[in-house]
Amino acid sequence: MLNEPEVPATEETEEDKLGEHKALRAIGWFSVGMAAASLGIFLGFELRSWYKFKRRTPYDFYSHSDGSAAISEYGVGI
Repeated sequence: MLNEPEVPATEETEEDKLGEHKALRAIGWFSVGMAAASLGIFLGFELRSWYKFKRRTPYDFYSHSDGSAAISEYGVGI
C-alpha cells in the first residue's frame, strides 16, 4: 500500500456553473447598459447641435456679434 493522498476530482458542480452564469449575465447587462448610455449621449449631442444649427440668425455669422469683443481680446498682448 502506498500512502499517496487522493486528488479530488475537478468536476464542476451545478452551484459553480450557476455562479459563473450569473457573473457573465451581470457583465453582459452592464455592457448593454453602457452601450445604451453612450448611444444616448452621442445622439443627444448630435440632435442638439442640429437644433442649434437650424435656429441660426444672420448675426451668428459674425464673430463679435454679441458685443463681447473685449473678452475675446483678453490676453492678446500689449
